[in-house]
Amino acid sequence: MPSYKGHRYPVEIINHCVWLYFRFPLSFREVEEMMLERGVAVSYETIRRWCAKFGQAYANQLRGRRARPGDKWHLDEVFIRINGTQHYLWRAVDQDGNVLDVLVQSRRNAKAANKFFRKLLKGLRYMPRVIITDKLASYQVAHREMLASVEHRRSKYLNNRAENSHQPTRQREHAMKHFKSPGHAQRFLSAFSGISPHFRPNRHRLSAPEWRTEMADRFAVWRDVTATDAAA
Repeated sequence: MPSYKGHRYPVEIINHCVWLYFRFPLSFREVEEMMLERGVAVSYETIRRWCAKFGQAYANQLRGRRARPGDKWHLDEVFIRINGTQHYLWRAVDQDGNVLDVLVQSRRNAKAANKFFRKLLKGLRYMPRVIITDKLASYQVAHREMLASVEHRRSKYLNNRAENSHQPTRQREHAMKHFKSPGHAQRFLSAFSGISPHFRPNRHRLSAPEWRTEMADRFAVWRDVTATDAAA
């Protein structure tokens, strides 16, 4: 559980600010304004520190509680421009759209692909049945060296699942007016990819009562992860 020792604000306010920032395309100043409307005077700089301290911890807890990801992995990379320099955001999702991992790198060569595969496989106790990528040759090298026993499908038409998963990142990148550094992008996206999807069930597949029940369950998990009930 994250430690709130030394914080003068209640746990409920801290995790609510973190939730607002990572769930919606808001700036720290906009979160500050929303809290002020609720009668809570907290500076945007304090909110920034809360997000930096607790965001990744919450994301790790949520990832640890989710069901085992699917056995079909979609891998893709898109460019992001940071301080005028082009970088690449590598992302892996399963067949249900659950984000497995993300990694910001300055290259998309074989060395970069190997690094992403190592990060993706770290700590896993199972192997995927199949991985799907576009036709970037770097994936072939990493697959041959690290996942040779796994089926590898290469097609730009089969990888829409991974490509669509980049859309929320693009929205946040635009709202934040781009990332400040590769480290800033990695820290934000690592926490964002763990928190935001937790509150994004497949709404189009659920009736209104089913969606409300699902969201109630997910908020209960959030309260448990953030130790809200224990603090109360």
